[in-house]
Formats: sequence, structure tokens, C-alpha cells
Amino acid sequence: MVSGLLKFILGFLLAIAVLVGSGVAVALYFMNRTAIPPTKPTYANDSPALQTPNPQKAGLKTTPTPKSTTSPSSTPSPTPTPTESSEALPPGAYQGRVTWSEGLSLRAEPKQDAERVGSVAFKQNIIVLEENQDKKWLKIRIEGSKQEGWVKVGNIERVN
Repeated sequence: MVSGLLKFILGFLLAIAVLVGSGVAVALYFMNRTAIPPTKPTYANDSPALQTPNPQKAGLKTTPTPKSTTSPSSTPSPTPTPTESSEALPPGAYQGRVTWSEGLSLRAEPKQDAERVGSVAFKQNIIVLEENQDKKWLKIRIEGSKQEGWVKVGNIERVN
């Protein structure tokens, strides 16, 4: 009888130890899963392999941009200079403006996985130079600069 009671108590304690151990293991698993940050969202005009969310984490050196020490009221406003918009456009080209609220990535070729060569800000004026054969990409030039690249169709509007 003592042997049976001892077996019962030992079995009961062992069962409780197993339940507590498995409960702790499950709790640790879910706590660790919630500590992992979510992945960066990818957009239609981004290539996730080429994007680094934090250049310092990726081992890249960054240089801080110097801040201007002059106040805007003490300096005279610059006079506008003629830009490329006042020049004659190439044949078949037209002026446009970026409508995608997060701006666009300029690509070296009309492909999603092509090298990113720059970017264009929201509502920035551009010059559309040409369209590729499948009519899904536009070659553009940023107005006022010589930077050119390819962007997806549907992210700009024509301006006249």
C-alpha cells in the first residue's frame, strides 16, 4: 500500500513537472517570435535585394550632411535660372509629374530587378523621353538635371 501511494505521488509530481516545463517552453517560443521585427514592405517599383534599410547595420559608411547655419531671412532669394523645361524637348518627348506618393526608383534598364540608379520625388517634374516595346516602362529625365532612368508606367501624369 505504501508502495502504491508512493508511485501515485511520484507520478503526479512528474506529470506536473512535464506540464510546467512544456508551458514554459511554449511561452518562451511565442515571446521570441514577437521579438522579431517584421520584414520591410516591398513596393511595385522597388527591388528588395538592392535595398538596405539601415546603412550602418549593413556595414556601409555614412557621412552626415552639414547643416546650414545661415537663416533664410538673412539671405536673398536666388533668381530663377532657365531650366531644361524652357529648352526644346526631343521629338516625341513630353513633360510629366510623379503621382506616386512615395516617389519612384530610377532603373538602369526597363526591368524590375535592374540596378537602381536614382530616385524621383513625389510631384517632381520630369521629361518622358521614350516608352519601351511592351509599353510597361518609360524612360525619363529629371527636369533640371541630366539624370535619366526607367520607371513603371502609371506612376506619372502628363503636364502641358
